[in-house]
Amino acid sequence: MDWKQEREQVLNSAKRVVVKVGSAVLTTGLGVDINIVRSLAGQLAQLHDRGTDVVLVSSGAVATGRNVLRSCCEIKGMPDKQAASAIGQSRLMHFYNEAFEEHGKLSAQILLTRDDLKSRHRFLNARNTFASLLQWRAIPIVNENDTVSVRELEFGDNDSLASLLINVVEADLYVNLTSASGVYADNPDKVANPRPLEVIEDLHDLDLDVMCGGKTSVGTGGMYSKLLAARRAAQLGVPTLILSGREPEAIVRAFSGEMLGTWICPEAKAVSRRKFWMAYNGDPSGVLVVDDGAVKALAERGKSLLPAGIVRVEGNFQRGALVRVSTGDGVIIGVGLCNYTAADLRKVLGMKSADLKDVLGDNQYPEAIHRDNLLMDVVV
Repeated sequence: MDWKQEREQVLNSAKRVVVKVGSAVLTTGLGVDINIVRSLAGQLAQLHDRGTDVVLVSSGAVATGRNVLRSCCEIKGMPDKQAASAIGQSRLMHFYNEAFEEHGKLSAQILLTRDDLKSRHRFLNARNTFASLLQWRAIPIVNENDTVSVRELEFGDNDSLASLLINVVEADLYVNLTSASGVYADNPDKVANPRPLEVIEDLHDLDLDVMCGGKTSVGTGGMYSKLLAARRAAQLGVPTLILSGREPEAIVRAFSGEMLGTWICPEAKAVSRRKFWMAYNGDPSGVLVVDDGAVKALAERGKSLLPAGIVRVEGNFQRGALVRVSTGDGVIIGVGLCNYTAADLRKVLGMKSADLKDVLGDNQYPEAIHRDNLLMDVVV
């Protein structure tokens, strides 16, 4: 089927949807726009009424807290921002609770940090919690737990968090609400009247730096991070719909067949959810720099990474650590679990697998990273 048929089919049959809304949509200079919250809740309630599970990822806690503190306190650094989030989060949830209750919907708050998804045990606990809430027909409202995150923007932004949740809840559609009407072919900050895109069939064909000007000051990521999140979703075989969050009834109209926003097609071959979790929920401990032959073997022939193709090891890591795979020019092409410690790998750089035992003894893995533990084209 073509992309229009795919879009119609997915919108008509989606069983579980992750919807992300950012600060640029929710807030004004005076804090959260209650009318936007009520409109969003009403649209999601209609989607929910047709039997679709909805998971909402919402920013806005810091902006809400900042507005409360406007008359008395100056917010300077990250500790102040985290404190503002603590003040704003409960108020933001109050707005959502009231808005959803108007439509007879039960909402639930979930705050996450990267550590919650990094641990496989905690990841599965989170999955089970979401499963119970969705079984009860509740609408989970998710935000990063800014108050206890130990690094600024631990997930990077809520676009990144939403893309990881697609894997947690096993969604089959991702809707990202933005302050723009969709994705443009050119950077709207530099080109007058940029051409809107109805569809992006292959995100690999786009130069995101040119289109988006890199990361922007709108929220924490702008369109750049939205397209990176869409690339992650596409790897899971999940399409993305980027819509205006301020256009009246945009979600309802799109699900009714109106051609709003930009449809981003999924990849034809989805990666396993285990590989996705491995690649995006951990913190790489080092880098394996490989030669051109290894790049070709990995990217074009789907091979494992052998010590023979590695030219440099960066970092000090233990066996089983998550590491990045890089070209000599510094381009990250993949991530995977390494079968060797950094120290041992340095001893066998460039060596054939048959010769490894002469240096390290018997019972050595022939692969530095087995293909089953490697994700190529990782989105960083």
